[in-house]
This record gives sequence, structure tokens and C-alpha cells, in this order.
Amino acid sequence: MAIDPSPSFAEARDFLLRHRTDYDTAVAGFRWPRPAQFNWALDWFDGVLATAPDSRDRAALRIHDPEGSEISVSFGQMAAASNRVANFLRAQGVRRGERILLLLGNVVPLWECMLAAIKLGAVIIPATTLLTPEDLADRLARGRVRHIVTDPAQVEKFAGLPGIEAVGKIVTGAAVPGWAGLAAAHGGDYADTFAPGEATAATDPMLLYFTSGTTAKPKLVVHSHQSYPLGALSTMYWLGLQPGDLHLNISSPGWAKHAWSSFFAPWNAGATVFIVSQARFNAAQLLDVLATTGVTTLCAPPTVWRMLIQQDMGRWRTGLRELCSAGEPLNPEVIEHVERVWGLTIRDGYGQTETTAQIGNPPGQKLKLGSMGRSLPGYGHVLLDPDGAVAAEGEVCLPLSGAGRPAGLMLGYEVEGRMTATDGEVYRTGDVAERDAEGYLTFVGRADDVFKASDYRISPFELESILIEHEAVAEAAVVPSPDPLRLAVPKAFVILAAGHAPDGATARAIFAHLRGRLAPYKRVRRLEFVEDLPKTISGKIRRVDLRRAEEKRGDEPGPREFAEHMFPDLA
Repeated sequence: MAIDPSPSFAEARDFLLRHRTDYDTAVAGFRWPRPAQFNWALDWFDGVLATAPDSRDRAALRIHDPEGSEISVSFGQMAAASNRVANFLRAQGVRRGERILLLLGNVVPLWECMLAAIKLGAVIIPATTLLTPEDLADRLARGRVRHIVTDPAQVEKFAGLPGIEAVGKIVTGAAVPGWAGLAAAHGGDYADTFAPGEATAATDPMLLYFTSGTTAKPKLVVHSHQSYPLGALSTMYWLGLQPGDLHLNISSPGWAKHAWSSFFAPWNAGATVFIVSQARFNAAQLLDVLATTGVTTLCAPPTVWRMLIQQDMGRWRTGLRELCSAGEPLNPEVIEHVERVWGLTIRDGYGQTETTAQIGNPPGQKLKLGSMGRSLPGYGHVLLDPDGAVAAEGEVCLPLSGAGRPAGLMLGYEVEGRMTATDGEVYRTGDVAERDAEGYLTFVGRADDVFKASDYRISPFELESILIEHEAVAEAAVVPSPDPLRLAVPKAFVILAAGHAPDGATARAIFAHLRGRLAPYKRVRRLEFVEDLPKTISGKIRRVDLRRAEEKRGDEPGPREFAEHMFPDLA
């Protein structure tokens, strides 16, 4: 029998929905739910969404194929299906606290298995299908995986991996040699009701994420039955979701943003998760879908927004109400373009794998171009300088003392099988920002990426934003380059837009553009044209790789490198 829904969770959720455009009231009045026991899949999804007359028959999930077909599953149907899967997984030996590696694309079994694992109290390790066998071996070992659920196309990647024989293996569809078939869960032998063996403590581990690894080897981030389900109330508020919305989030499974905006936040609101099934991203095709399906809310990473504005967006008329972006800061010129053609403003937001949405621009608030917004309800921030003093510019930190600890913060990092808890006075995000008099925070850069040139602090993101304003620049990354006089100077690695040659004329034009926009101490002094940039598999630039390559190279220029001093007419 499902446990009664937590009144404190429902009250907190309803409070934010009532004040979705009243930021001051929401921040002043919001309090995190603090239940001792909580199982979101049983208490909220099954106990409310799947049973309430106004939501049980509403679509929980729609997966749309632009070629014409669509799968739709109601909240009631999803609850029953996930119960069958939970009973099947239990029969396969999955027990509370054991780790399940979930390697699936955006297919219905992904959502069924997520809910089922939560109901069982198992710990989910979401993974992207882009992982290599080497990546999977690392996750199996460091994640202490006991069970795998994947699709037939991924099975071969596990062949011969160390310890794979001792792991329970499940594949979607019919069974294959060595792998049980998940299709059996829906074959009639498993009940569509589920009886939990024991109550779930809100602080029990629920999710284990491997970070994207922009500056180092991926860390293991552990979340609880409280931190992501309850914590996603802040994400729901930032996205501006309402019951009945049709919400499209452009994200691949395996990353925290997928759990944020394709699982917990929309279902906290009672909205429908909408997925566009594209084998390869196609901007025009996506715009066609937006214009014909009734999507109301859209969240996409900056890379997608930059691809969308390459289209004549004004040709498409949509029913969109809310536009959001997260993953990395969004360049102001992209926001201005979309506002000009659609009359809608993309609202930036900020969070980490370690947290839910912390900072954002909720609906109805004044936006400042370039700012990622203000602290969201339930989150309070201090900026600390390198000496630990409060400053107008510094590392973004979360106070942890007393009731100030946000519910959306992880339990901690797992290192060699042991938990490194997030205790102490503050949690340090590793990101640097500046705060203005109205509380708006503007991203400066990763603490590891910000560098000094001639004793001035340089933010790579600021320079990159100005670089891509030039028509020749499709993408750019800025790192320090060793310099005998200044210690370091800013150097840009530039991917050119189509139709532009990697020659001196293009380099001169870019340097001239920068001279007109930047103070002398900030100017890029060197640039190198490249075909690609090192990135994590989630698409974030690994500036650390570029920085190390520059340090190793020293004064030796790159093969297509130009320096500002090569163009004396710019002086």
C-alpha cells in the first residue's frame, strides 16, 4: 500500500505555484520540506498524480517522433507500469541500497525504471549511451554496480569488462544470452501494484552521478530521496512550470539536467514530460515540432539555442510561454535575438550536478542581460574571496549552518567507497560570480578557469561571449598562454563559422572587434584557429586540456596561430 503523500511537500509545492511570478513573496515565505521518511515515487507520483481525478488520465510522458508517430503514457498508466517493473526487478534480485547502472536513451523504460528503482530503494546510476567500454568499466568499479539495465545496442560494450560476470544484467525487450529481458515485466506475471518492504528514510541514497569532468576525473555525487525530488521544487519554480504544461527539455539521459527537467521538476508540477526523438539534432525539425504540438515550456542548453538562431525563427509560430537555458551561461546576443523574433525572453539559470537549480530568473522578474539571476527560493548565497571574506565578487558558496542548508544539496561525494559529507560552514561550488546591488549574480567563470594576466583577473567566459559576437566565430575557448613579460596573456582557440578562412585577414578582423569591446588588460593577445575543442561527453568545454597544452607548448606558436602584435595598424 502506498504511503500517504507528505503534506509538507504538497504545501511547499503549492506555495511556489501560487507565487510563481512573485519572487519576493516566494523567497520570504518558502521553507524546505524536512520529512524523516519520504519516497517520492510512492508518496507523490503514485499517491497523488496517478490517483487524483484531475491528473491520473493526463499524459505523464509523450515521446514524439518527428516522422509522425507518438507514444503517450498517462500518470495512472506510468504508475502501474513502474510497479510491474519494480516487482520484476525485485524478482531479479535487486535490493534496497544496491546500485543499478541505467544506460538508456529517451525511451519509455527509462522513466519506468527510474520510478521502479526509487520505489525499491535501490540507488540509480544514470549513464549516457555515449559512454565507451572504458568509461563503463570505471563506473562499474567505482560505482560498485550490482545491476545493469540497458538496451540491446549497448550490450556489446559490456563484453569482457572486469567483474561483469557478477553483475545482474537486464536488457529492454526480449531476453538475450546472459541478459534477462525487461519485456517480461509486462507479460502478466508481475502485479501492477507494489508493496514496499520498508519505509524509505528521506536521507537514504537514491542517485549516484558521475560529474562531467571539465577540470578533472569525474567525481561521484550522491543524492538522497530528499535532495533531488524535494530539491527540484526550486527547479520547478525557476522553469515556471504549471499543472498541465507540456514541457520539453533538450537533454540526454545520464546527466543531472535530465533528472532536473525531464523527471522531477515537471512531475512535481503535474506537467507532461515531452520528448522529441531525433537520432541527430535538427534545428528546423525541432522548430516544426514546437509549432505543431502545443509545447508550452522549453529548456535547452546554450549550444541548442545558438543552433536555433541560425534558422529564420520568425517563420515558426508556437504556443510557448516559458523559455529557459542552463548548463553554461547563455550569451546576451542569443537572448536578444530570440526576444526580437519571438517576443519571449530566455531565462537563464544555474545549478550543478551536486544541487538542484540554485540561481535563476523566474517568470515575471526583471532580467539583466548576462546575469544568471538571483538566489532561488530555499537557496541563499554568499560570495567569498580567496581569503574567505565576503566580497562583491568571489566563489559562490552555500551556507550550511542550521536551517540554512538547502534540501537540494547532495549528501556528498563518494571516494573509494566512502562518503565525503558536505559538512562545515559552507559548500563551495567552485564557480566565481559577482553580485550587484539588487542581488543579481553574474557568472565570471570556474575558479579553476579564472586566471591572472599582468596581475589582472581574467574571466574566460566574458572574453568568449564577446568573441562569438563576431560573425566569423562559431565557438571559442579562452585560456592563459605563457608570456615572459605578463606571466600570461589571454589566448583564444576559435572554431570558424562556415565561409570564413583561417587566415590573417580573419584574425585581424577578430582582433579589431575585440579592441573595440575590451579594456586593454582584458584583450585577447593570441588566437589560434582549430577544427574542434576538447569537450566532455555532455558537451562542456574542457579548458583544462587547452591550458595544459599551452603550458607544455610554451612560446612555440600553434600551426594556425596569430598574435595581435602581427597587426601594427591596429595600435
